[in-house]
Amino acid sequence: MKKWVPVFFAVVFMTASMMGIAGCAKQENTQTKQITCADDLEGARIGVQIGTTGDIYVSDYEGDEAGTKIERYNKGADAIQALKLGKIDCVVIDEQPAIQYVKQNSNLRIVEEEFTFEEYAFIVAKENTELLEQVNTALVKLQEDGTVDTIVKNYIGSEDEVGKYPYLSKEVERSNGILIVGTNAEFPPYEFHQNNDITGIDIDIMRAISDELGMELQIEDMAFDSIIAAVTSGKVNVGAAGFTVTEERKKSVNFSNTYTTSKQVIIVREDSSFATAGFAEKLYDNFVKDNRYQYILKGLGNTLMITVFAVTIGIIFGFLIAIVRTSHDRNGGLTILNAICKVYLTIMRGTPVMIQLLIIYYVILSSVTNKILVAAIAFGLNSAAYVAEIVRSGIMSVDIGQFEAGRSLGLNYRQTMQCIIIPQAVKNILPALLNEFISLLKETSISGYIGLMDLTKGGDIIRSNTYEAFLPLIAVALIYLILVMLLSFAVSKLERKLRNNER
Repeated sequence: MKKWVPVFFAVVFMTASMMGIAGCAKQENTQTKQITCADDLEGARIGVQIGTTGDIYVSDYEGDEAGTKIERYNKGADAIQALKLGKIDCVVIDEQPAIQYVKQNSNLRIVEEEFTFEEYAFIVAKENTELLEQVNTALVKLQEDGTVDTIVKNYIGSEDEVGKYPYLSKEVERSNGILIVGTNAEFPPYEFHQNNDITGIDIDIMRAISDELGMELQIEDMAFDSIIAAVTSGKVNVGAAGFTVTEERKKSVNFSNTYTTSKQVIIVREDSSFATAGFAEKLYDNFVKDNRYQYILKGLGNTLMITVFAVTIGIIFGFLIAIVRTSHDRNGGLTILNAICKVYLTIMRGTPVMIQLLIIYYVILSSVTNKILVAAIAFGLNSAAYVAEIVRSGIMSVDIGQFEAGRSLGLNYRQTMQCIIIPQAVKNILPALLNEFISLLKETSISGYIGLMDLTKGGDIIRSNTYEAFLPLIAVALIYLILVMLLSFAVSKLERKLRNNER
């Protein structure tokens, strides 16, 4: 398995390269504003990661007379990619991640003047004062015995120190439950993916804290702006993602003791030319190095699992709703059930599926920790609304004489529907059902909003590590395309088989 996957990517992308797809020209923006200090931010196009303190601080520039524009991205790596392409003039972000970004992108540099100073702490729900006290007690001990300093030194120390002091979990009894930590693993060196695992300063400190508390550590990777919501809703116990202590955030969560200081800096693009990696090197960095293709495989597995369960839920509930509604339309019965179904259809079809997913995850199923289950239910219930209307239209399209013929043969309503009406309706609606299932497959790409590793999220993780947009995005797009083509082929075969039965 591991041997043929890199070969698959190589064959696909080398073919794409020969066709000219990979020959994307570098775009230069001739209107780039030169940023040499914080005073130059006025009138610039500033990139930030949404929800970060950089976003908070630069918001003061938004709407000023100079025409400053704030471009907000879900990930810092996306802002960096936009800067490299000249879509924005600069990126305001935390110093240590900035150093990592610049280290891997030779055409970027950090402006000498820092933007602002800040302190990092962990966040805990307002009502969970007991856990906050436990975390603070453990953190004080780790600071006093030098563990925190050693962890920091392992990631951002001198050249002789980096990587030489990894934190090793202690052999302790873990009888005090599970410590669920929410993080955004796209913020090196505080939290990032490495060798198919989440690591970094914050993660190692939380490992040390869980050792002190005698608890099992469970890491949940999610969007940065979702972490506070996850903490307040009880989905996670602690938020650890380089959180700066601010008065605004204190209204929603409690902060632990601070464990390090940092500062916001400004990253700009150099005008000088730089050497670009060859296609083979990019292919290696994106998929082969550190077995990064496994992010794609794991995400693909979860995407297929969610889709199968969601389709099942959608079909079952969709058919039930359709039967209730058609029964009411033809016989006038089931009035209350029909009213409930109409309200359900109005809500599910009238609100975005992403909002439904977040509501189900953070509100309705707040106590459920299985994200695949939550996603399958959310997408399944959404799909059921559309399947119901498709099936209802299919049933209503069957000539009423078919129904009357069944009843005249002595069949009751259920038998007539089961043996005569529904089989004909299914033949009529197969193309529409196929389109719904294809849409459902593609809609699962938003699962990353609840921190679930799906196919799209796997590509995002690779992009966050390599800062290369083209290959990971094309890989994900091609896999979705292949899945859709396979699904279309299977349904076309089924349609032909059903038509043969009519001869």
